[in-house]
Amino acid sequence: MAESYKEIMNDIDTFIFDVDGVLTDSSVHVSQNGEMLRIMNIRDGFAMKAAIESGYNVCIISGGNNEGVRIRLRNLGITDIHLASPNKVETFKEYTELYNINPEKVLYMGDDIPDYHVMQLVGLPTCPQDAVAEIKAISKYISHKNGGKGAVREVIEQVMKVQGKWHLYYNGKHD
Repeated sequence: MAESYKEIMNDIDTFIFDVDGVLTDSSVHVSQNGEMLRIMNIRDGFAMKAAIESGYNVCIISGGNNEGVRIRLRNLGITDIHLASPNKVETFKEYTELYNINPEKVLYMGDDIPDYHVMQLVGLPTCPQDAVAEIKAISKYISHKNGGKGAVREVIEQVMKVQGKWHLYYNGKHD
């Protein structure tokens, strides 16, 4: 019998997220000078920071490249930020080998075809509610929230609750 996503959440120690369509709603606002601006959810940011402060690994792997995104993520305490990644599988393998991370203990959230192959390598492939059909088909958990609208917060909070760490965090008892 296949494990439920809640059972898999017990073992998660690493979160990896795509940017566009996961941390954002897939929209790009283009300024007059051609700069592409994205909107990110504050609650997603809070949850990523809580995960880091609670001892989880948090990594970003994205095909997009935007310095504003990098600055935002660094300000949350994320140090493993891989933007303009031409091959997400290769980046994923390098990251997990560098930190000796077991892929079965990784939750990856993606939303579109560039995430497909890397999602097949992790223990808990997840996606936002508005992900494309191919990604939903391989996800063990589909968030009730859309990308950029709290999907990241939802999965982090669920993992931390399953592991008994969420209440410690919001009660100020985290390390």
